[in-house]
Amino acid sequence: MADPIIQRLEAVIAERRGASPDSSYVARLSARGRPRIAQKIGEEAVETVIAAIQGDAKGVVSESADLLFHLLVLLADMGLSWDQVLAELDAREGTSGIAEKLSRPKE
Repeated sequence: MADPIIQRLEAVIAERRGASPDSSYVARLSARGRPRIAQKIGEEAVETVIAAIQGDAKGVVSESADLLFHLLVLLADMGLSWDQVLAELDAREGTSGIAEKLSRPKE
């Protein structure tokens, strides 16, 4: 089960996706499409990495919040939920990262 803040964010994102792009960042981002949402995730991930390399703990926390927010927007855009991500993590628990990677289908 998702953390209460994640549940609240998912609800707000779901509500705002249908709002006017003039009044809601989520609606504006959603209107620009999945490629733009994915691009924002990449930008926030890079900013998180930069903060980490610089040893900026406050920056890592702030950028991580931005990263998670944009990930939640992407999940909503794809009709997915944070609980599905948690279920995947739960299914992987106890599995070596190396073993998990080896179990993935070859491309």
